[in-house]
Amino acid sequence: MPRKKTNNPQTYRDALLELQTIVQSVEDQELDVDELADKVKQALKLIEFCKKHLKNTQDTLDQAFEAE
Repeated sequence: MPRKKTNNPQTYRDALLELQTIVQSVEDQELDVDELADKVKQALKLIEFCKKHLKNTQDTLDQAFEAE
């Protein structure tokens, strides 16, 4: 099954989809130890990207409601 490989996601949705793909491959036990280590590193980067994106969105919403 071909996998979409994204080193730098452009959107939250892209990052989330890649995370889901990584989780599925781990659950399906499709990875050897070396691949697993690489996927864990990539997952950590994706999680950090998502956290930053959510924080930025929260800040934007806070500013919008403060302006009212």
